[in-house]
Amino acid sequence: MARRDIDRLQGEIEELFADLWQVPRFSGLRHGFAPAVDCFATNDPNQLVVVVELAGVDPASIEIRVAEQTLTISGQRARPRVDGQVYQQAEIAYGRFERRIPLGHDIAPASASAAYEAGMLRITLPVAKRASRGAVAIVVRRIG
Repeated sequence: MARRDIDRLQGEIEELFADLWQVPRFSGLRHGFAPAVDCFATNDPNQLVVVVELAGVDPASIEIRVAEQTLTISGQRARPRVDGQVYQQAEIAYGRFERRIPLGHDIAPASASAAYEAGMLRITLPVAKRASRGAVAIVVRRIG
């Protein structure tokens, strides 16, 4: 293959990838938005703390449920729309998400709390002396 043909082929491939950047679903070939989660336990008080990185997520879209030693966090990060936008690069994942975190402890969901500040969701789950029954929703409190 001549050098000219290789250069032309490379140009066509670069054009194809540039076109794919215009379609957010193909950019980066991602599998959706999956926020990062940290989970740790404290002894005094005896509780589990879950911190979720949710920059750009409207707190009103967040749902938190606890059932059978599993914490489920779901919601949506909406892609901002600007008239006439044409992507040059698209690396930020958007869309619906759901994370299920096994807790490994029975918790007291009635005493649980959640706060959202600076793009970080912090859920505090007091460990129960005995198992609770049924699913419970936790209300997110926005700070700041």
